[in-house]
Amino acid sequence: MGVQIDLADKLCIARIIGDIDHHSAKEMREEIDNAVTRSGAKELELDFREVTFMDSSGIGLVMGRYKLMQETGGKLHLVNIAGHLKKVMMLAGLDRLAILDKPERPARTANEEGGKQHESDQHDETAV
Repeated sequence: MGVQIDLADKLCIARIIGDIDHHSAKEMREEIDNAVTRSGAKELELDFREVTFMDSSGIGLVMGRYKLMQETGGKLHLVNIAGHLKKVMMLAGLDRLAILDKPERPARTANEEGGKQHESDQHDETAV
């Protein structure tokens, strides 16, 4: 149980292992926060592939890491989320705070590409 941290460039990958509950969440938070702070990561990826159980402490863990990444000007990605966990995360509104299951190739905005969009990127982007 716990978290395995991998650092590469400005990316911090935290692979969460086992249960996320009130007993384990504090240690996970501290380890992830320390890694992000020490490395200066601009992207944090929380990998839920090996999560076996998550209670409301898991929601708190995600929300706190979102706040940390906002304070540092970074982004939060949640990946490899089992269906039942993803449903709970979406009901809690975490899909508005983080990118759930980031795509293979990050989408670029027009501003990032000098105001140009690729034909495949041109679609109606109405606000919801």
